[in-house]
Amino acid sequence: MTDIRLTQVSKSYGRQRVLNAVTLDAAAGIVGLLGPNGAGKTTLLRILATVTAPDAGSVQLLGYDTGEPAARTEIRRRLGYVPQETGFPSGFTAFEYVDYVAILKEMTGRRARHDEVRRVLDVVGLTPVAGRRVRRLSGGMKRRLVIAQALLGDPRLLVLDEPTVGLDPEQRLRFRDTVSALAEDRCVIVSTHQTEDVAAFCPRVVVLHEGRVRFDGAPEDLAATATGRVWTADRRDPGARLAWRTSTGTLHQVGTPPPGATLADASLEDGYLLLVDAAQISPQTAVR
Repeated sequence: MTDIRLTQVSKSYGRQRVLNAVTLDAAAGIVGLLGPNGAGKTTLLRILATVTAPDAGSVQLLGYDTGEPAARTEIRRRLGYVPQETGFPSGFTAFEYVDYVAILKEMTGRRARHDEVRRVLDVVGLTPVAGRRVRRLSGGMKRRLVIAQALLGDPRLLVLDEPTVGLDPEQRLRFRDTVSALAEDRCVIVSTHQTEDVAAFCPRVVVLHEGRVRFDGAPEDLAATATGRVWTADRRDPGARLAWRTSTGTLHQVGTPPPGATLADASLEDGYLLLVDAAQISPQTAVR
């Protein structure tokens, strides 16, 4: 079953075209969405979450056409959404916040709803602070709280916009574990700036740049696009678009290697940087 089917989807804000004829299909599994700031990632995810309507094109989610009001209601019953930014009702505890969202999701039976709230809080490791006021939670805890509400009701489609922002390394690993288990029988779209997250647990990566899909395939295939264009040296070469000093003291360089260069294995990050034209970054800021 195809859970997501976008056909020639476009969206503009004023004179700025944010999405330009995006076509994308996705079924069960994890799709990592990469792209620089302003690429249109959040707008695309808001369309997938039925928060924003496209100006042109068609959007079908879970077999429903988002252009129909009744269909959007059915989609939302089967949807979990983590927006990039989230506000919280004043004075709520962590438990009360997730319970509030559960009520909005039409979970009317109090006992069953509270069991579900406790379940998702446990999944994200917030059971010990369930009774704490949200305003007293750390940034990472608040982010996990938003992930918890997205998991309510065992949704068929998960749309996650920068879900690992604010999480420490251990929490990010636990997030990968949770999402990987969920994705066995549902569709998960994860937007992130963390290329290592995509390489670690996303079998498919889509790169969005300037409102268009520039790559759609396996992470190793994106890495392969940089084969022969990554090398190491003690000094920066003129053909390097980007270079950074590694833990060994040598420079990892990406671009056009000089003759006889010591080539290195290309990573997903190398392929991504070349794809979105890293030449726009000045050499002064590229070396670190």
